[in-house]
Order: sequence, then C-alpha cells, then structure tokens
Amino acid sequence: MKKLLTTAVALCAALSMAIADEGMWLPCLIGERIDDMRAKGFELTAEDIYSVNQAALKDAIVLFGRGCTGELVSAEGLLLTNHHCGYGQIQSHSSVEHDYLTNGFWAMNRAEELPNPGLTVSFLVRMEDVTDQIAAGAKPEDIRTAAAEGGKYSTAIESLYYNNKYYLFVYQVYRDVRLVAAPPSSIGKFGGDTDNWMWPRHTGDFSVFRIYADKDNQPADYAKDNVPYTPKRHFTISTKGAEEGDFTFVYGFPGTTREYVTSDFVDYTLNHSNPAKIRLRTKRLDIITAAQEADPAVRIMYASKHASIANAWKKWQGESLGLARRKTVEKKLAYEAEFEQWAAGSEYEGITRKLHDKYSALLPYAVARDYFNEAVYAIELVGFAGRVDKLSEANYKDYSPAIDKAVAVEMFKDFNHNVAPEFVPQWYTAKLNECGSEEALVEWLFGQSALASKESFAAVVAEGGNFDEDPAVLLRKAFDEVARTMIAPHYTSLNREITELYNVYMRGQMAHQSNRTFYPDANLTLRVAYGSVAGYQAADGVYHLPYTTIDGIIEKDNPEIYDYDIPQSLRDIYASKDYGRWGIERDGKLTLPVAFLAKNHTTGGNSGSPILNSKGQLLGINFDRTWLSTMSDLDYDADICRNISVDIRYVLFVIDKIGGAGYLIDEMTLD
Repeated sequence: MKKLLTTAVALCAALSMAIADEGMWLPCLIGERIDDMRAKGFELTAEDIYSVNQAALKDAIVLFGRGCTGELVSAEGLLLTNHHCGYGQIQSHSSVEHDYLTNGFWAMNRAEELPNPGLTVSFLVRMEDVTDQIAAGAKPEDIRTAAAEGGKYSTAIESLYYNNKYYLFVYQVYRDVRLVAAPPSSIGKFGGDTDNWMWPRHTGDFSVFRIYADKDNQPADYAKDNVPYTPKRHFTISTKGAEEGDFTFVYGFPGTTREYVTSDFVDYTLNHSNPAKIRLRTKRLDIITAAQEADPAVRIMYASKHASIANAWKKWQGESLGLARRKTVEKKLAYEAEFEQWAAGSEYEGITRKLHDKYSALLPYAVARDYFNEAVYAIELVGFAGRVDKLSEANYKDYSPAIDKAVAVEMFKDFNHNVAPEFVPQWYTAKLNECGSEEALVEWLFGQSALASKESFAAVVAEGGNFDEDPAVLLRKAFDEVARTMIAPHYTSLNREITELYNVYMRGQMAHQSNRTFYPDANLTLRVAYGSVAGYQAADGVYHLPYTTIDGIIEKDNPEIYDYDIPQSLRDIYASKDYGRWGIERDGKLTLPVAFLAKNHTTGGNSGSPILNSKGQLLGINFDRTWLSTMSDLDYDADICRNISVDIRYVLFVIDKIGGAGYLIDEMTLD
C-alpha cells in the first residue's frame, strides 16, 4: 500500500499548458499546473494541494451530500457549506413553531446540534489513473473492490475524455453530520429567486455543520456517544480579504460540464430543451409561489421544493442568453468544418457528420424524455405512484394536494400540446377522452387515488396496502411503459453510439489542437480551478466591481418582501456601525464586506466550495455564478465568466453579531 500511495501521483498522465483562468484540474495532476499557478501568485506547492502521503488541502474538503462541497474549519469537525446546500436539512427541522428558515438556527452547545438522517460527507482518500489496467483487461469492479479494503472505503471508477481515460476515486464516507448553525433566510437566501445568479449580490449563503465519528475517529451511524471528527487538515481563515487582481483558487466537486460537444448538443439545449423546461417550471413556480404567499405554513412546507425548482429554472435562462450572445452554435459549426478539413484522409474524417446524424435521430426521443421528466413526473402524485412500495406517511409532511392538482392541470395541458402522439400512452388518452378535459381528468385522478392524501394512503396501508388498481399507479405504469419500451431503448442506444463517436472525436480534437490543454469535463470529482479576484464589463459603459458591502443590503432592504426583509438586528448594527473586528475601510468609510467575484471556472457542485488565497487560506465560500456565466458549462468565456462567493468575514460577522455564537469562531484558526 505504501508503494502504491507513493506512486499514485506518478500514475496520473501529464498535461500541457492551458489558456488563462479556464479549466477544472484533477488535483493529482496539479503539478503540471503549479508553475502557472505560482506565476500568478500562488505560494504553496503541489504537495500542499494534493498528497497521499501527508495531510494536504484536499483533506479539509468534502463532498457534502449528493451534490455540494463543504470545508473543515476547525480541529473539531466544524464544517462550512452553503445555506442552499443545507437548505433541505434546515427545512426538515423547521415548523411554524420553530421556523429556522425565517429566524435562523444557532446551537449554543454540542447537545443542541441536530442530527440529519441520510446526510453524508465524503473525503477523497486518493485518485489514481487506471486506464492502463483496464486496457490490459482488468475488471473495473475488481479494481474497486481491492481499493475498498473490505468495505472501509467507498470507491468509484469514472471515465474522462469520453472513455479515453479512467480514474479510480477512493472515498471515506462519514454518516453522522449535525446541523450547528444557519442564518435567517433573509440573510442566507437574501434576494431569493430575484437575485439568484445575479450580480451585485448580497447573500450570506452559508450554513454550519459538524461531522461526528466513533471513538476511533472512524465513520459511524448517528449515536449520542459519537464524538466530533478530528480532521487531518482544516483551513486557516484569512480575515484580511482580497483585492481585485489577487490570486484565488476554488477547490471542490464541480458537477457537469460539456465543453467538447458538437453544435448539435448546443442547438438542442438552446432551441429545444431549455425553452420547454423553463416554460414548464415557470408554471409550477407560479402556482407554488401564490400558495406560499397566501399561507406561512405552505411557505415553509414548499420552501425547499421551490428553491430546487427555481435554481435550475433561472440557470437555464442565463445559459440560453449566454449561448445566444456567444453565438456558440455558429462557432461550433465553424470549428467542425475546420476540423473536417483537417481530418480529411485520416481516421477522424467524417466523425462530425456521423455525430450530426445520430443527434438528428435522437431528437424526438430526447424531446419526449424531457416532457416525461419535467411535466408528467414533476406531478408529485405521479412521483408517489412511482415509488409506492417505499412510500410512507412521512412523504406527506411537505405535500399539498391542492397545489399538486393545480400543477397537474398545467403539466398535462402542456404535455398534450407538445408531445408527439406516438409517445402518449393509450391508457392516458382514453381516460382523458372519457373525462373530457385536463381539469376533469385531474379531479377524477385526485378524487379516486388513495395516494392523494396521507389519510387515504394510511387507510389502504392499514387494510394490507394493495395499490395495484389505484388510478395514480395505473397512470404511472402507462407512462412508464411508454418510457421503457418506446423512449429509453432508442435514447439509450443512440446515446451509447454518440458516446462512442465522441471517444474518437475527443482524440481527434486533441490531435488537431496539439498545443491546447484539454482539461477533463466536470463529473462531480474533486477539482482545482484558479484565477483572481476580478470585476467585469457587464455591458457597454457598465463595469461591475468585484465586491459588495452591507450598504447594498440596506439599499435592498424591504420589510414588505419576504426575501428582502432583513433581521432588525442587522438594521440596528448598520445604524451604529458596530461591525466589530469584521468591519473594513472602503472608499473612505467604515463598512462590512459581503460578497466578491473571481475568475474561477465553476459549475453546479462547486456550491459550498472554499475559495482560497495564495497561501491556501479561506477567503470565502463559493455559492453561484453570474447569470451570463452559466453558459460556461458548454462555452467558457474568460472575459465575462465569474464565480460569486460570500466573504468569510461576513460569515464570521453573522455568526458573531447576528447569531451570538462566537464560541464557534473560538475553535477556528484565524489569520
């Protein structure tokens, strides 16, 4: 094992230079980037970033839950992530009587920290290039099993560059993660959907958790006698901040990018998928928002669902605007023509034409699949019917049949208008004709299905729990049958063929642009992205500064709007300028830093990632991108793409002055 760990870095293939500020780099390859990083101001070594033989910065970072990042900030397992990453846990502990979403939550001692069943954090132990092993005939499952060491670790093998490379990832997963603190939503979610993905931003998007372990510091299920986890490494916090031009880097788990796809994928995104999904989610959000505004209990009940629906909804809008502005489809087409001219007579000749043909064949199945997922399966009753064997009364805690009925009517109407007849289940068509309208169909469905309320569900369970003839189950089965027999086989087969073609096209692009570094697309594995604090030219004559302060919060403060109604304590502190040690001088006056921009290449999954300075100290917590940056998943633009982070000094201020939980700061290491 020691020899294996010693040579793990050597097993990673070398990369050449890339363009400035773009890229999501594998930590085990960071040695190939370190000269460029140091030229831009980085002061540490590659071993400080990633090592398998000594504690490194990677050991202070976790995959939080199933799609965010978190970072350790104390020797006692204290963890920071985004408020929106911990939102589901905060909401699950909230009620009208204990409204932690509105009022915030602050544990004043360890006994008050709240357990979160099902929440895990995963530490990367190591990553290793296993391409040669697999090419030599080794079975991926055998590689994973050996690396798991009898179940001690969780393992995965991920493909990079469209199956041109394979990497093994080894994780240690901790299962006792407790909520320690969360600011009021008027801080943690300040601006709500209106400000989401926008700049200037004034959101204190953070929450605090603590990892617990058994007495040997190993993963364990929740137990009262578990103890705070002792990390190999935790971040020192910089209280000095950073100014425009200062080096920064983000270390986290970016989710998905597709930088090397053809024009076909971009065209589908821009002209088919995004418009349909945006329209469908707008209808759902309008219904949910109206119900939330009418009833505080519904506001809490649907808070997490609303946030989940709205996040991608607004992101897709910005992505479409950015792709149109960048003329990405046209640029891709031009590149493909150039590529084919270069590829003439080689093994790569005709590869883009083959991809065009496959995408054309895929189009009707992809459209139908989008509508199944975003319309029919978005109806919560239909979702219940799809997992009826695992359903329990707990699933109804945050469910309103009235809201779901209103959503169902709109979803069925849109589906009926836009989906080709061959993808519409006969059972559904017959029942719709029998009822006469979508409204009547929904009334019948919710009136007859035992899954439509907790009470009727519980009554059937008490009698033996047979739901085979339940109308919602029959409807779900009808759609599932079409999805299984008419959509999935073609969709899966064509995508498999497309991936095989991309395997060749990726190699062709690398050969065609041999001086370009092709960083691997994001796939929720640990990556490093680096750049600097920077504003940007938002429009002709409009330059956005790279920082915001409490002055902007006060300008937006509005007690009549939930998302802008800040705590009175924050107003009082602003009036007195009692910022304590977190205040700064800016433009000749005392103020409080809130958020800042940087040129770090990020995407979903980077939520909660630490943004670090040249010494590897924590400057802030990444939580968003600017709206026109969202197209960077497909087309990165160094001039305008910016990530948004909450300044760590604002985080500490809120913990200290708003939460009164300064004892948490006492266990952190500040510089």
